[in-house]
Amino acid sequence: MGRFDRKVALITGAARGQGRAHAVKLAGEGADIIALDLCSQIDSVPYPLATTGDLAETVSAVERLDQRIFAAEADVRDFAAVSAAVKNGLAELGRIDVVIANAGIAPHSVDEKDPIQVFEDTLAVNLTGVRHTVHAVIDTLIEQGEGGSIIITSSTAGLTARGGTGTGACDGYVASKHAVVGLMRSWANWLAPHRIRVNTIHPTGVDTPMVTNDAMAAYLEANPGGATNLLDVALIEAVDLANAAAWLASDEARYVTGVALPVDAGFTAK
Repeated sequence: MGRFDRKVALITGAARGQGRAHAVKLAGEGADIIALDLCSQIDSVPYPLATTGDLAETVSAVERLDQRIFAAEADVRDFAAVSAAVKNGLAELGRIDVVIANAGIAPHSVDEKDPIQVFEDTLAVNLTGVRHTVHAVIDTLIEQGEGGSIIITSSTAGLTARGGTGTGACDGYVASKHAVVGLMRSWANWLAPHRIRVNTIHPTGVDTPMVTNDAMAAYLEANPGGATNLLDVALIEAVDLANAAAWLASDEARYVTGVALPVDAGFTAK
């Protein structure tokens, strides 16, 4: 019997990387999945974003685990689109118990042509998108009356600002990842009477396409001032975040709320 039997998890940014890892981990422990992703490019992002084909791979991975999955292309910047996708997912799967607001961008580049647009796009996805996701589903969680778990992907950049460079991407990324911690703490207070727990997870660099791409590599080479991890690993794996999120979402963490959990190989302790 799995920890998430008869439960449904909504995951944004689910087409690849951490989002897919969350979907596979929770499905492997019995959850059905509502998987959302943009599946198109944002002009200010200098690396390829996930595609329709990537989302189809997530669907296949969950179905191979004999779990149901509803997948939709939806832009977290668009509240109406997220709400419609959630409504359709509920119609197919019947409920939502876990929310992982994971969709995010890190458009760092050595050739930032429009810093204002980059800053605004980063806030729109990483901060406004988180609020849209939670507000699209919160009435359902409350009305179900069975509690729930909301997990927001922040970053070590949400706990420390080391490596700041003043670019639109860096400003937007650090600001948004700090801001979602504020939302988490506010929501933890708001939703505690409904037994809905809210937490953030804070990865160091993760071996996903958001980090391992030519634009980020060039940016890091030009700006080498960021701290390294305490543990002897350059990048952690997406499954490390999925393991942490699965614990936070489970009954094993039933009294854990309002927590900013680093999964960072010691980055923030250095």
